[in-house]
Parts: sequence; structure tokens; C-alpha cells
Amino acid sequence: MAGDSTLLAAVTLLSACQQIYFALHVGRARLKYKIAAPAVTGSPEFERIFRAQQNSLESFSIFIITLWMAGWYFNQVFATCLGLMYLYARHKFFWGYAEGAEKRTTGFRLSLGILALLTLLAILGVTSRFLDEYLDFHAAKKLKHPF
Repeated sequence: MAGDSTLLAAVTLLSACQQIYFALHVGRARLKYKIAAPAVTGSPEFERIFRAQQNSLESFSIFIITLWMAGWYFNQVFATCLGLMYLYARHKFFWGYAEGAEKRTTGFRLSLGILALLTLLAILGVTSRFLDEYLDFHAAKKLKHPF
């Protein structure tokens, strides 16, 4: 099984490293702006970095679930490419937000669009597998030869 999902595992590991990277920047910002834990308010610069990290963390579970479902049930290579694009979008979101709240929009929209596409691919893949396994309806074959 592990050999069949190496690309998905690599993107998952990269995404975990990205979350660590974001968390480290929150720690640095705490030191720079003198915000002692557990406080999460203070300097607007700190608050933007903190919110960027928290927002990325809030999306992380959705990303991992949809990445793996789209990869297993639709296409691993396509899901992996979307996963890498998602990591880029989150990076753009994080650093845009750190600069100014209005600069987060491009990264946010891009990452949201990728999550929507991964969700759609996961739904299509699971639905196709369900129809094939339980109702003996082969959607892929029907699309190639409708009659």
C-alpha cells in the first residue's frame, strides 16, 4: 500500500513541514513583539502572523483529507500536483497576511479554489468507486461508450 501512495505521502510530509515553519515564525514574532504566551493579542504585526498560522492550521485537516481521498479514488498524480499548488498558495497567503491583511486575498482564494477542486475530485472518485463496487455501474466505461 505504501508504494501506491508515495507522492501523496511526500506532499503530506511537506505540508507538515510547512505547518512547523509557520509555527516557528509565530514564535519568532512573539519574541520580536514581546507577546508572552498564552496571549494572542498585542502588536498588529504579531496578530497578523498569528492569524495567518492559525488559519493555515484550521485548513490543514481539510487539505489532508481531500488530498488523500482525491489521490486514492481519483488520480494520485493530479492530486499531488494540486497539493503542491496548495502549499504554494498557503505560503503566499501566510506572507501576504504577515505584510498586511489586504494582501492575503490572492493566496486565500487560490488555496480555497484548490480545496474545492480536491473535494470535487474526491467526491467524483468515491462516487465512481461506489457505483462500480456496489451497483455494478462502471461510470468510466459509460463515459467512453454511452450506448
